[in-house]
Amino acid sequence: MDAPTALPPVDPAVIAELKSVLGPDEWSEDAFEIAPHLTEWRGRWTGDTPILLTPRTVEAVAAVVRICAAHGVAITPQGGNTGLVGGQIPYGEVLLSTKKLRRVREVTPLDDAMTLEAGVTLLEAQQAAEAAGRRFPLSLAAEGTATIGGNISTNAGGTQVLRYGMMRDLVLGIEAVLPNGEVFHGLKRLRKDNTGYDLKQLFIGAEGTLGIVTAATLKLFPRVRSRAVAMVGVDGPAASIELLARAKVETAGAVEAFELMKRLGMTWVLKHIPDTREPLESTPPWYVLIELADGAEGGAEAAMERLLESAFEDGLISDAAVAQNDAQRAEFWRLREEHSAALKPEGGGWKHDVSVPISRIPDFIEEADAAVQAFHPGARISVFGHIGDGNLHYDVLPSETEDRADFIGRWKEGSAVVHGVVGRYDGSISAEHGLGRLKTDEARDHKSPEQIALMAAVRRAMDPQRIMNPRVLF
Repeated sequence: MDAPTALPPVDPAVIAELKSVLGPDEWSEDAFEIAPHLTEWRGRWTGDTPILLTPRTVEAVAAVVRICAAHGVAITPQGGNTGLVGGQIPYGEVLLSTKKLRRVREVTPLDDAMTLEAGVTLLEAQQAAEAAGRRFPLSLAAEGTATIGGNISTNAGGTQVLRYGMMRDLVLGIEAVLPNGEVFHGLKRLRKDNTGYDLKQLFIGAEGTLGIVTAATLKLFPRVRSRAVAMVGVDGPAASIELLARAKVETAGAVEAFELMKRLGMTWVLKHIPDTREPLESTPPWYVLIELADGAEGGAEAAMERLLESAFEDGLISDAAVAQNDAQRAEFWRLREEHSAALKPEGGGWKHDVSVPISRIPDFIEEADAAVQAFHPGARISVFGHIGDGNLHYDVLPSETEDRADFIGRWKEGSAVVHGVVGRYDGSISAEHGLGRLKTDEARDHKSPEQIALMAAVRRAMDPQRIMNPRVLF
């Protein structure tokens, strides 16, 4: 990716002032220490910053932001640096990492809530809930690195949106430092509070443009007592949608995940990812990974048996394998989660994180495939994703003999083709990754003037200097 124009250098006097309000281990100018924070994990963006700030308290974050606001110095907030659209990479801005905001402040099982700071990883949040006899259901492939602050700022999705919703649906309260350095105190545990605007929602999915999330109160849920995972073969996306509808009814809402995978992507996983194996005796054109969870012992297993039996009888599925233990469940999930990694050895390509109404997924795939082949004959198309919530990862790769550089050079035009089809189905060009630097400009073509104007008005009201992550969101 081309680097954007760098901002003017930050005055050394401002750098000195920032250091003065932080401890000696809360900032760094060491190039080796800063380097991991400057490159997006796929290597698409590499930026620069005059200083890395790692404050340990909300008070320290506020002090830093006040100084930057007073001098008009821009800030790029960063969580675990697992974002996929470049919004966390600075280009001359001060880089503020929340990774040292590490406290789990409170877990209250009777409220089904916990309050923790932005630098706690998603995995650690799950473990804190588990230790209290509860469950925090958000689950991502990068959960060992992704942080709660980043999950909130990007409104993370993951594999269980079907049952529990996006991160937005899991947040009860937020603490955040505003662009002027004041602290928004909104850490409530309430499910009901109809006393005006729900201000916490402003920070969720805002990609750090309206403030820096420093802590959050999150919803917890009862732990499940049974779980069943199956890999099944289907003839196509239409059969998978019908199977999804049946699963919801058959299990009374116990479907936690429902993932679709095209055979081509599965072939690449088996080819490039060590210690993977074909999950079924046959090789169907499409696979579906189903996970059920239930509060009763044996409930999920019984529901899965009923579902697969009826699906076989009606010809919805052609093959199936049910995981018999935790190791087999992990094997099935690894086949799904390694799809992105398996694309790299094939040369990479045009990656799309899109969503359309669930009922239109089969039509979208058919129309998008035709449009891509008309634009670039011979392209290889991998489709996988969370069809339980309408989210597809629609990836287009060059043919095996094609020059990769030439193919990547057509990325913008090729993505416009795919996103044009998304628009015709009233979908979204970013289902769960956000806009960041990658899609901010293109998003103007998919938002109405009224939507853009309203978003801009909110931002002007909260950050009139535009110092918070200034390169993203219009």
